[in-house]
Amino acid sequence: MSKIQIYTTPICPYCVRAKSLLKKKGAPYEEIDVFMDCDARAEMESKANGRRSVPQIFIGETHIGGCDDLYALERAGELDPLLNGP
Repeated sequence: MSKIQIYTTPICPYCVRAKSLLKKKGAPYEEIDVFMDCDARAEMESKANGRRSVPQIFIGETHIGGCDDLYALERAGELDPLLNGP
């Protein structure tokens, strides 16, 4: 399974929704809370090409984007191949 990182905040309903889909898929992920961590937020923004909204999701080296992007991949049948890696 590919390494998954998800940048979140505790008060974000989209973060909860994205994590719920990953859990449903049985995909373990590393959650990085950027709410009060300026360094983690700066890292997220740098990796996400300046995007500041949460969640920001990375599967392997691929920047997925946010919750809507994750669900769009699922609807298109493209999420499982990303999760399972090369």
